[in-house]
Amino acid sequence: MTQTSQLSALEASENTNKALEALSASLITSSQFSTIGAIGKIADTGSNGMIFEEGDSPSFEIYFPEEIVSGDVQILDANGNLVRTIPIAPNEKGVYSFDWNGITDGGNGADSGVYYIEATYINAAGDSLKTRAGAYPIESVRFENGQSLLKLGSSYVPFDSITEIYE
Repeated sequence: MTQTSQLSALEASENTNKALEALSASLITSSQFSTIGAIGKIADTGSNGMIFEEGDSPSFEIYFPEEIVSGDVQILDANGNLVRTIPIAPNEKGVYSFDWNGITDGGNGADSGVYYIEATYINAAGDSLKTRAGAYPIESVRFENGQSLLKLGSSYVPFDSITEIYE
């Protein structure tokens, strides 16, 4: 009688564990698919920084939420000092890629380190606007190995590295 009772308790425990595993898998799938609702919104990675190594020519992207009539991209050092200004050609709103050859506005090579990317531009209405690297529209969501990846510009970024999503 005791053994039968113990076997029943063991079987109930195993059934509970299986049910909890199924529920956990269902919740993971549900949370992954809830990220689809973020498509079209803006995701902020929380940083507009890039790491520069001497001799490299890094590329970076900036999202412009409105049409660009004119403007400049500014590369700032870790102290907020302007290092390089890159003119922006007139263009439609969107994500644009820029290259930096590591040369400062003074004609010198920049030191290795962290640099920050910002932009100021004029829209079609004549308004002066600002934007920065690190905030992009979510174009799509990809699921890979149980992880949600958001397409921001030309890169896929893990959902858990996003600090804010907004419209």
